[in-house]
Amino acid sequence: MNETAQRLLGSADRLSRDPETEIDWDAPVGDGYGLSPEWSTLYGTSYWDELPADQRRELTRHESASVATTGIWFEMILQQMILRDIYDKPPRSAEFQWALTEIADECRHSIMFARASAKLVDPAYRPRLLARELGRMFKTVATGEAAYAAILVAEEVLDVMQRDWMRDRRVAPLVRTVNHIHVVEESRHMVFAREETRERLASAGRGRRWVSALVIAIAADMIVSSMVSPQVYANVGLDVDRAVREARRNEHHRSLLRTSCANLMDFLGSVGLLTPAAARVYRRTGLL
Repeated sequence: MNETAQRLLGSADRLSRDPETEIDWDAPVGDGYGLSPEWSTLYGTSYWDELPADQRRELTRHESASVATTGIWFEMILQQMILRDIYDKPPRSAEFQWALTEIADECRHSIMFARASAKLVDPAYRPRLLARELGRMFKTVATGEAAYAAILVAEEVLDVMQRDWMRDRRVAPLVRTVNHIHVVEESRHMVFAREETRERLASAGRGRRWVSALVIAIAADMIVSSMVSPQVYANVGLDVDRAVREARRNEHHRSLLRTSCANLMDFLGSVGLLTPAAARVYRRTGLL
């Protein structure tokens, strides 16, 4: 693990980005989408077909801001889990120094997401109370592979989405730049999370793998279900009950999620974390 950490430190030295200087925060956002329209929770539904172009664009901006807020929430959980994990590791080790480097990356990302969402829309979004309280418990007790695989789930789901958004010329330049910075730096974090997960599972028995797999799947459900707040629909002037109902049944969006998580599911299966019980949760969530 120390060799991987040393390599990641070198990558961070060469490729780290500074949103404070790389983004023109004073530039107008323009009239672009907040995310690729195809990634909207309502794209492909009859409700989407009824919306005028300007309302579709506004919906994607609010969805983007909500996803960014969910990212901030989980990055805060991530930082606390990593800090607990390295608390008594030797400060001179590459693993310790890489962990602090990742935390520094996540701090910059959270500030970047907060500023970008404030530029996109006026309302401020937060995950629902139940998710916040479950997150509070998870960050306090999760250790080992449960912590690092849950981190990987959040990073992998966002990564595929943001790779699409950063390349889409229909998306506002601010959002494309934010996503590009995040994708570049998160690629290192995903390598670290995969290596840590493998290492922590090296001596794990069947029972521990079963419990960890279910905990990770529940965490994934919590993350994905928190990405777009129902308040988004209200703030765009939609019928909230209908929008939530159609979004939950939206097979197009579920198909995109499954595609985005294909590599993640392969990895979880390869390390014994895709048990039948966990798979049921992933299917319900739309990730499998």
